[in-house]
Amino acid sequence: MLGTAENLAAASELALVRAAKMGDNGAFEELVRSCEHRIFKVANYIAQNREDAEDIVQDSFLKAYQNLAQFREESKFYTWLVRIVVNDALMKLRRRRMMKMVSLDGSPEHEDTLPPIEIVDSRANPEQRLRQQQLQKHLGKAIGELRPLFRTVFVLRDVQGLSILETAEALNISVPLVKTRLLRARLKLRRRLDVHFGNGVIAPRQGFAAALPLRQVARL
Repeated sequence: MLGTAENLAAASELALVRAAKMGDNGAFEELVRSCEHRIFKVANYIAQNREDAEDIVQDSFLKAYQNLAQFREESKFYTWLVRIVVNDALMKLRRRRMMKMVSLDGSPEHEDTLPPIEIVDSRANPEQRLRQQQLQKHLGKAIGELRPLFRTVFVLRDVQGLSILETAEALNISVPLVKTRLLRARLKLRRRLDVHFGNGVIAPRQGFAAALPLRQVARL
């Protein structure tokens, strides 16, 4: 059933893309509405600044509209758009670094503007909820302190839920490189959270044996 739903969604998206390519502005607007919220969160996590993220999203949608004919329909529209957003966001970070406005290796300057990490368990008792809130706070801060290349892979894969292959396509890098950066990001996050919560704050899973299964808790 899920596969059927995904197929229908993909067919609907493809129809909108092809209509937009034929000049249907309403179809393009529908494509934008379908992913605008998720795209903004990606931009905000990478740029670490809400105003910059808004500019990035607007510029990226304009570029997507202007270059829609170049979209070869071999991937999801969202994946193609993410690549544009990531490139714009990383470029803005590079310009910031050159201007010496922020330190990319330090704490985020605007961490209060980051989209929250939602860790929800309706069955949790008050003590468990408090622990979840603390985890939410420190996880969001730790993600913001990752180097941009690691943060980007983590956000796309474990926060936004793209597959390894989709993440590689969005970033235009190899699958092994995605896996390497993702592992390093997860390990850095685990070490950071262990400082606040002790070893074993979240159990490891097979595959990346020492890595946090953060995809289960970093739900946006």
